[in-house]
Amino acid sequence: MIRVISYNVNGIRAALNKDLDQWMMVSKPDILCLQEIKANEDQIDVNRFNQLGYDCFWNSAQKKGYSGEFGMGNSLYDYEGRVIRADYDNFSVISVYMPSGSSGDLRQEFKIQFLKDFYQYILELKTLFPKLLIVGDYNICHKEIDIHNPLRNKNTSGFLPEERQWLSEFIDLGFIDTFRKFNLDPHQYTWWSYRAGARAKNLGWRIDYQMASSELEPNLVRADILSKAVHSDHCPILLDLEF
Repeated sequence: MIRVISYNVNGIRAALNKDLDQWMMVSKPDILCLQEIKANEDQIDVNRFNQLGYDCFWNSAQKKGYSGEFGMGNSLYDYEGRVIRADYDNFSVISVYMPSGSSGDLRQEFKIQFLKDFYQYILELKTLFPKLLIVGDYNICHKEIDIHNPLRNKNTSGFLPEERQWLSEFIDLGFIDTFRKFNLDPHQYTWWSYRAGARAKNLGWRIDYQMASSELEPNLVRADILSKAVHSDHCPILLDLEF
């Protein structure tokens, strides 16, 4: 069994101050993909991860003898450290932090361009790495079931028709929304605003995904949202695979 957990920690130093490493000891991911860490490698005590048996890979520097890719070969996005890939014996894992467009029109335009370029990047990459798992913060709610108030948010970045359409087309490349494969229940979210007690009221958005290529479908065992973890305004998402 291989357990992959993806988590937008919204600042790794703040998450470590809330005992992220102790949580890891309990949740026991084999592969932990973190987004929005807001720190360089020399700004945290990496030994806290090493002592748990983990090797750490950052997209700010190459590691000798490491199989994978730092970035997606586009300096516009790689400058922001949005993509990292690791290759294993049975499959490859990409951790992605897709842009948010919530701050204004310029960033929304940047987001839409990223989505187009990422689509092409994955389209080509799938021919080389057919068993592909793409995890992380997509900053898009796919369907009405994935957001607490779809009507009010229909014109909000993250739930715009063109973003939702892009995600449908991305899935049509041959990907499985692994959480929805195992769970079709409503009110399942991965991000909540810090405002107005949104998390306590479960007024959230499901914007974090583990998308598995269809070649991995026989290996999918379990997917879950770990909403009780409170190191961030996001929560972790889990996927178990068996090879």
